[in-house]
Amino acid sequence: MIRDTQAQDTQIVVKSKRGKYLFAAVIAGSLLALGAFYFSSSSANTTMSLNRDTVKIAQVTRGDLTRDIATTGFIVAANAPQIYSSSQGYVQLMVDPGDEVEQGQIIASVYSPELTNELKQHESELQRLTDELSRKELQVRRDKLALARTLDMAEVTLNAANREHRRALLSIKDNLISQIDMEQAQDDLARAKLAFKHAQQEIEIGKDTLAFELKSAQADVARQQLVVDELKRRVNELDIAAPVTGVVGNLLVQQQAAVSPSQALMTLVDLSAFEAELQVPESYANELGLGLEVELKIGGDTVRGTLASISPEVKDRQVSARVRFDQNQVDKIRQNQRLSARILLENRENVLMVRRGAFLNEGGLVAYRVNGDVAERIQIQTGATSIANVEITNGAQEGDQIVISNYDSFKRSERVLLR
Repeated sequence: MIRDTQAQDTQIVVKSKRGKYLFAAVIAGSLLALGAFYFSSSSANTTMSLNRDTVKIAQVTRGDLTRDIATTGFIVAANAPQIYSSSQGYVQLMVDPGDEVEQGQIIASVYSPELTNELKQHESELQRLTDELSRKELQVRRDKLALARTLDMAEVTLNAANREHRRALLSIKDNLISQIDMEQAQDDLARAKLAFKHAQQEIEIGKDTLAFELKSAQADVARQQLVVDELKRRVNELDIAAPVTGVVGNLLVQQQAAVSPSQALMTLVDLSAFEAELQVPESYANELGLGLEVELKIGGDTVRGTLASISPEVKDRQVSARVRFDQNQVDKIRQNQRLSARILLENRENVLMVRRGAFLNEGGLVAYRVNGDVAERIQIQTGATSIANVEITNGAQEGDQIVISNYDSFKRSERVLLR
């Protein structure tokens, strides 16, 4: 008997299409459930929602933060002297505002009749004292000659008395003269010696007296010469010269005006040296220090300078500071030209920071960290701030997303949905 192939056959069960649809429905339901769970978990406990486009979000990064102060100012001349009248009189101005002047150039002259007349009077007095000194020198020579004659006559008398005394000594031995004549000769010799001695002393005193009188006359001339020299200096200063090379600024008096001593006449501007004058808010005054680096933006040029001076007073809640810089790096610099500046206080390396924004209005203690579609209120601490960034010392980590715009629309909510 021949067997058939029945034993080799395998029965195949055909699955119905209904099972496929059921499996697909289970998968779709699972996905929907996962989506609903995610949505419910992320938006749970949110009390309000905001449009994401109405807020600004920035990422917390790590890097170097330069702490600085943003301010404005203007260009001023480092050397802008005022010109003053040296005496009372009438001024003649020889320049106009805007004129260029060279150092030493005569820019104004003061006509002072009183000072000119005073100079002439003292010059006349000096001439009189000089003539008096010359006369005194001649008199001294004459007096010295008289003293010398007196001494010479006393010496001659002394010599004659010596001879008479020697003759008397010889004559008394030969009994040619009496004892009385001998004593008379001795008295004459004694008188001659005394007269010669007094003549010597008189000459010494006379010479000292004449030297003193001559020195006194010379002192009078020297003193009067000083007066004349001072008046000449004041007269020469009536022609006022420019102390620097620059440009005439403002005229402070009118032509041929009557001026008093030390009255301001005009201002000069030295164009060879400029400085930047900055107005710094009073709150930063204690942080300023001489030598701080400053970045200036003048027109289209950016230059670096150093803080050279700080005003000790506060005006309109601002402190004035002067910055020195290399003006050769700037083209066409002008007086009173406006500028912006950054005063670099310190540089902090490797710190957490986020872009600066209006969220600092909360005092730097509160922020909203974005996680998906939810912004969660967190506590933070901020440190140094710059124009562009603010340091975060606590409450956030690198890579966190933080809302940096104003928080008024958040109404202090703990969780806000960003749709």
